[in-house]
Amino acid sequence: MKKLYSLFLVLALALFLAACGSSDESDSSNAEGNSGNESSEESSNESSGETPDTLVMGFVPSQDSDTIADTVEPLAERLGEELGIEVKGEVMTNYNALVEAMGANQVQIGFIPAFGYVLANEQYDVEVILKSIRYGSGTYKAQYLVRSDSGIESLADLEGKVWVYGDKGSTSGYLFPANQLMEEFGYESAPELESDFFAGTQQTGGHDNSALAVYNGDADVATTFDDVRTELEEEYPDVMEKLEVLEYTQEIPNDTISVTKELDDELVQKIKDAFMSFNDDEEMIQIMNEVYNWDAIDEASDEEYEVVKETYQQFKDNIEL
Repeated sequence: MKKLYSLFLVLALALFLAACGSSDESDSSNAEGNSGNESSEESSNESSGETPDTLVMGFVPSQDSDTIADTVEPLAERLGEELGIEVKGEVMTNYNALVEAMGANQVQIGFIPAFGYVLANEQYDVEVILKSIRYGSGTYKAQYLVRSDSGIESLADLEGKVWVYGDKGSTSGYLFPANQLMEEFGYESAPELESDFFAGTQQTGGHDNSALAVYNGDADVATTFDDVRTELEEEYPDVMEKLEVLEYTQEIPNDTISVTKELDDELVQKIKDAFMSFNDDEEMIQIMNEVYNWDAIDEASDEEYEVVKETYQQFKDNIEL
């Protein structure tokens, strides 16, 4: 009887130990499973971004919007072929509209000037990847255009005159000239400059429109990129004689090709490579030249636009876009 009782105890102990072992294995298995799930989630969270079915390139109207839209169609088609993704071009109403569209990820690739890029980067983490090259340079200046017969000989002579510019989001059309005039004549805000220094101001929607307003005698001075007159020569053969450059601003970094933060890193690299390859394609560079006077495309970094950031910060609260 004692032997039977001892055997029973041994069997019970064995069953108990087996049960504990099974529980440990189950816990270990669950732990490994959870670890696997966490690893999977971490991998998912570390995903570099998205690859949309359609990429939208956004442009701003430095000239007639319909002209830009027609001109960029072959560019969109060619980029789409290079990437294996449908690409569409869309001309926005102004600089701020492009910034907002990129912020909403409705436009993924923005042909956006320096000031627009600074806004997009600050507000929506938009990344600059490329910049334009004009006349062998990655920078340019803004110019003040007046009529040759106006009698205006200095920036001081602009007091009490009518100033036109394309858009308040324009680096060369507004930001740099406004900042230069504020510093030179002691104004603390852009609205104060406009109301107290000038007799009137007007946004024209484009650099060519601004130049033509002065050409036609509807305004006294236009601030544009250097040199917008070359775009008008064919239709207005006397524009170089009728309009003269009064003054220039400091150097400004050229306009950019920037992308939204949502795009996959590999796709961004492919976009960069595709655009850089266009430097060896005469047809593509001709398109870029017709749209924005680009002669070539080069890589760009955020650091290059620090001068624009500094200029903007001086009076950012006084610019209503």
